[in-house]
Amino acid sequence: MSFAASDFVHLHVHTDYSLLDGACRIDRLMERTSELGMKAIALTDHGNMFGAIEFYNAAKYKGIKPLIGCEIYIVETSRLEKAGKSEDGKNYYHMGLLAKNLTGYQNLLKLVSDAHLKGFYYKPRADLETLAKYADGLIGFTGCLAAIVPQHLLHDRYEEARKSCGRFVEIFGRENFFVEIQDHGIPEQLKIIPDLLKLSEEPSMAYEIAPGINPGFWVFAPKLSGHSTTSFESNTARDMLRMPSPPIRVEQGDKIYLTLENT
Repeated sequence: MSFAASDFVHLHVHTDYSLLDGACRIDRLMERTSELGMKAIALTDHGNMFGAIEFYNAAKYKGIKPLIGCEIYIVETSRLEKAGKSEDGKNYYHMGLLAKNLTGYQNLLKLVSDAHLKGFYYKPRADLETLAKYADGLIGFTGCLAAIVPQHLLHDRYEEARKSCGRFVEIFGRENFFVEIQDHGIPEQLKIIPDLLKLSEEPSMAYEIAPGINPGFWVFAPKLSGHSTTSFESNTARDMLRMPSPPIRVEQGDKIYLTLENT
């Protein structure tokens, strides 16, 4: 596969504004992004947008396109409920979002602010109601292992995962919802990759430029929390193509970033 460094874009990135989770400083992130010849990079800190302005200014200074987003915390019930856990023992799930344009950026600000002001319980949480209310201008991903769809797949509930994807497609629109593939050598990630690829080919979720929900392939920046791997660095495009998992549609990251307006 012919693939230039400038064709690859990291769409799931945590900085040190992801408290107790990210270890990547924005200034060093931009230095590394520029060094690798990448023309854009995303910011998806956990539950907050504290670094958005610093990230935007630093990216612009380096001539890099800033893609502003957030990995929000979300519940399937109501964000107003302050008790209870799912059958898997979770109070909340993760979900990656990117602002597609100015409207999306403004809606992301509202969504995250509401999560802090009304949905805070352990974490600032949104729910499907507020997600739908502020979905205009946003792109959503199936997310990491802690997200709703991967959790269903991890517990061998493919049909529930498919239904969850269907709900998100209804909220965002088919062209704005993407399957996210992660491979950091974690066994649980490797377990769910085949089903994520299967979900991307569901006929009811087909989209013009990709078979099914749009498959992507990217990783995020260094994390501090305990994992059974250290492969959370900012990888090069060549590194991504060497991944053990099939680098299917790695070019989708470039297609996503090209649809995002500067905000």
